[in-house]
Amino acid sequence: MVGRAEAQRRTLRTLMFTQVLGGVGLAAGATVGSLLAERISGRTDLAGLGGTFQTLGAALLALPIATVAHRAGRRPSLTLAYVVAALGALGIVAAAATRSFALFLLGSAALGAASAANSAARYAAADLALPAHRGRDLSLVVWVTTLGSVLGPNLAGPAEPIARALGLDVLAGPFVVSAVVLMLGAVAITALLRPDPLLLSRQLSGEEAAPRKGSLGRGVAALRRHPEASQGVAIMALGHAVMVGVMVMTPLHLVHGHASLAIVGFVISGHIFGMFAFAPIWGIGVDRFGAPYVALAGGAILLISAVLAGLSAAGFSVLLTIALFLLGLGWSAAFISGSTLLVGPLTVTERPAGQGLADLGMGLTAAICGAAAGVIVQHWGYAWLAHVALVGAFTIMAIAAMAATASARAAEAPVDRPV
Repeated sequence: MVGRAEAQRRTLRTLMFTQVLGGVGLAAGATVGSLLAERISGRTDLAGLGGTFQTLGAALLALPIATVAHRAGRRPSLTLAYVVAALGALGIVAAAATRSFALFLLGSAALGAASAANSAARYAAADLALPAHRGRDLSLVVWVTTLGSVLGPNLAGPAEPIARALGLDVLAGPFVVSAVVLMLGAVAITALLRPDPLLLSRQLSGEEAAPRKGSLGRGVAALRRHPEASQGVAIMALGHAVMVGVMVMTPLHLVHGHASLAIVGFVISGHIFGMFAFAPIWGIGVDRFGAPYVALAGGAILLISAVLAGLSAAGFSVLLTIALFLLGLGWSAAFISGSTLLVGPLTVTERPAGQGLADLGMGLTAAICGAAAGVIVQHWGYAWLAHVALVGAFTIMAIAAMAATASARAAEAPVDRPV
């Protein structure tokens, strides 16, 4: 049998490769998603629903993906997620051709499976990781998504000839790219993720057989037993909600100020660069200083981002570009620290259910905020959306402060020693 260290190295290499593909698959359409929604529906207040349904799809698919992982391992669960996402991208292409907004929303929800896969990949990276390096290994898988996610939005322009050659709306071109790349991700996971990290982790811990009880009940029970894990879920959910709510409406804020698609792609690329490029720094910070302090920093960065976004005028500006970069950077800190808080106390058996429930909560919270974002911008403007985001940032900081206090008290508590 392959040793733990060698298996972890193989796992990280495979996950880092497929995260690049997943990043391209998701980000290729991120630049034009709200624009395509507005074009198909003819309504600005519905423009955010594509991102909302994608987030909702990622949330609702989190538990089924976790259930497959619990019963059969990470490889089949991640493969399934990438295949569903590729079909979703094709559904969006069909929606653009038929001008069906209902099909567009259905395809967006299925495309959310790629987000669920990318989220689950960080847990796969932690399955075999040693506790002292868990933050680092988890963050490396998040970090490598930078390559695909920064490249993806910039495919909006080059994808136009593809769309024209196929007789499609130019805004559908990036989703053609998404479908192809996501299917390649499914093939890569099936071929390369061997041995399966979750199954090997069970074998090493003596838990070779997984109980077949419902994922939802197992996840709720696991989070109730571990307050630290619950705090991690709350930090991730709030960080994701703030990020999605502001990001999904930023392309419209830019275009309404007469920015070109190339400029929109540039700003969103900077945002996604902030989301992933500095993940290893946060991972090292988690391992050295503790997850609560990294979460506190993330909340503070999100707060600054919301203030700057609220001060920006419609169209391109340096202020808005910086705000979107900081939005991604703060999300990264909350995501890495929250994930580590969640994974740390869970047993091998508890992990898939607890992680699936966490991603469900994270996605549902963000979906609600994404839907509300379109309404807020339609009736009150982009600045008010940024003001609402401040509430989420403050709450993250409060939870992180409580977690840091609890961690400090636990470290100072006397340890009973036998006489």
